[in-house]
Amino acid sequence: MATIDILGFPHAYELTKPTSYPDSLVFIHGWLNSREYWQPVISQLSKDFQCLSYDLRGFGESQSNIKTDYSIDNTSLSMTASYGGLVANPFDSLYTPAAYAQDLAAMLQELEINSAWLIGHSLGGTIALWAASTMVEQVQGVICINAGGGIYLKEAFEQFRSAGQRFLQIRPRWLSQLPLIELLFVKNSVARPLERHWARCRVRDFVVADPQAALGTLLNSTTEEEINRLPQLVSQLQQPVYFIAGAKDKVMEPKYVRHLASFHPLFDYCGDNVIEIPDCGHLAMLEQPDTVANHIRSLVTKHHHESEQTESQKVMSDE
Repeated sequence: MATIDILGFPHAYELTKPTSYPDSLVFIHGWLNSREYWQPVISQLSKDFQCLSYDLRGFGESQSNIKTDYSIDNTSLSMTASYGGLVANPFDSLYTPAAYAQDLAAMLQELEINSAWLIGHSLGGTIALWAASTMVEQVQGVICINAGGGIYLKEAFEQFRSAGQRFLQIRPRWLSQLPLIELLFVKNSVARPLERHWARCRVRDFVVADPQAALGTLLNSTTEEEINRLPQLVSQLQQPVYFIAGAKDKVMEPKYVRHLASFHPLFDYCGDNVIEIPDCGHLAMLEQPDTVANHIRSLVTKHHHESEQTESQKVMSDE
């Protein structure tokens, strides 16, 4: 693991060796997760592509050395007051997807990654879409995994936000030391039970996430304005955008993945930019890493070949 200072905050990351392929693959994890969840996929792709995975600010090992005295209760109250309503400017808060996209842009600049495909899981998919909108030349394409939405259902989102806040209030550090506690995470949100190792990782990441980051990302990414902004964001992207859905995903159901995907030209009336993985829940990269890696490889190389052909035809026409 390496650490890099991004906009005054330490970020933990892992970067594999460069390859002959011109585009790097950048992996962005979801809410209460960490970069580690990408390793089964990266292990299959790193021979052919340079791969970057990192912990989002406040998650995993991207933690500030300056600790506050906020209790989770006080944080909950202050966050609700600040972010319970609409956020007019997506860059006003430290915890909006747009703000995390700024972190990513700064990281790519520091690491001198000039051409990349962004692969984002769940919340990470939203961050990838924001980053693609601000780095048009640098980002060659986006692959969203278990990510979608764009429909604001007031009652459902209010219940989700309330449940999320209660969920975050039961995170004492000693929780991860309880015997067999990982069994609660073996089957949660997945179609296939996870190995105990990954369940323990989920417990660890749940416990160590910074309270303000955990709650801030939850509240900021689920406002009515943020949800309604997503379709417009996707429709304006010039790069190819693909969506990989889990057929049995109960957190982000395939119908909501297809809804957001439909705003991109590649959808082409019939869902050409949507790939649905059978017998798969919300953690596709852990449940079926071989399938996910194969789809990523296929999509990235397909567009690379198309780009080469277009460039070749342009050179021939100029001659």
